[in-house]
Amino acid sequence: MKNRCVFPGSFDPVTVGHMNLIERAAGIFDEVIVTVMVNIRKTGTIPAEHRARLLEKACGEFSNVSVEQWDGLLADYMRMHPDAVVIRGVRSTAEFEQEITASAINRSIYADMETLLMPSTEELSCISSSAVREIAAFGGDIGAYVPASVRKEIEQYLKK
Repeated sequence: MKNRCVFPGSFDPVTVGHMNLIERAAGIFDEVIVTVMVNIRKTGTIPAEHRARLLEKACGEFSNVSVEQWDGLLADYMRMHPDAVVIRGVRSTAEFEQEITASAINRSIYADMETLLMPSTEELSCISSSAVREIAAFGGDIGAYVPASVRKEIEQYLKK
């Protein structure tokens, strides 16, 4: 049995949707490793090391959650954590299909890698990092979409 999970993502920025998944995973697994990844399809707004620091602050209440950074393939990262499963959140059927494809690709690279998909809660299914960035870019209030503990820091990054 695997008592640990890895929750990978770009977290640019961390949202209340991410935090909901982290909290739920922390209630299921003995250890949750939130891993800030580099997504080559996206230009990061907040530097990865700052995203990791924001996540550490936002996850401070969870004693079984840690934060790491990784700039390679998820499958290679999971080789270093063979006793863990990957947790991925899905908000829609389109994301479900993307995650199924990503899981298959990852398993073709590392056959022992398991991925569990967690659906978002209905009220958080519309929240995404890209939506938060867009709201902030037009001067909107992002307070309902990001953790209160890191809101001011995220707002400062997104104003730049």
